[in-house]
Amino acid sequence: MNTTYAIFKREFKGYFSSPIAYIYLTSFIVLINWLYLRGFFLINQANLRSLFSILPWIFLLFIPAVTMRLWAEERKLRTLEILMTLPVKDVEVVLGKFFASYAFLALSILLTFPLPLTLALLGNPDGGQIIGGYLGALLIGGAYLAIGLFASSLTENQIIAFIIGILLSFILFIVGEQLVLFALPSFMVPFFEYLGLGSHFDSIGRGVIDTRDLIYYLSVIGFFLYLNIRSIEMKR
Repeated sequence: MNTTYAIFKREFKGYFSSPIAYIYLTSFIVLINWLYLRGFFLINQANLRSLFSILPWIFLLFIPAVTMRLWAEERKLRTLEILMTLPVKDVEVVLGKFFASYAFLALSILLTFPLPLTLALLGNPDGGQIIGGYLGALLIGGAYLAIGLFASSLTENQIIAFIIGILLSFILFIVGEQLVLFALPSFMVPFFEYLGLGSHFDSIGRGVIDTRDLIYYLSVIGFFLYLNIRSIEMKR
């Protein structure tokens, strides 16, 4: 646990040791607020439904940018070899990097809180829907992070890691969409609908917190973290 915490501190501080974190957070907040507020007064409803509907797509581009450096940079700078010679377990390093990126994601989501506070002043928003939406954002964000972390372990090129992370996340997100399900045989529809990241996010975003959705996201995160550990073990 001490090793995991040490890796966590190192990686989390690493985000703020360069302008990358500040550029990311500023771009994320500006884009979120602009996309939401441009339609807020047209809809004339005190809710965050439109925000949560676009959030997975914004994460699809922003989260791979957070994770692409976590392993790729280690390999490019040849610090991975040094790290692997230390008396640390692969699982501790992977968890340390994941929790650091997750804390950074949580910080970016926290910075959107002025939006629900503004809604509370202007109207009477549905608190359950807002809580569900933010919980869903943390869960789908965690899944994207685990996928992006695995993608970063496959290459030393950050751009390639970024693209692989987007593609894997995009595929898992759209397999449960109606456009894809419509083209599938009927007996395959329930499986692919359950497999899709987006369908579970929509359920939680409505304020319906189902244990099946929670288990699904935790399973996706655990699966890709396991693949990440295996990838590091093979390189060791």
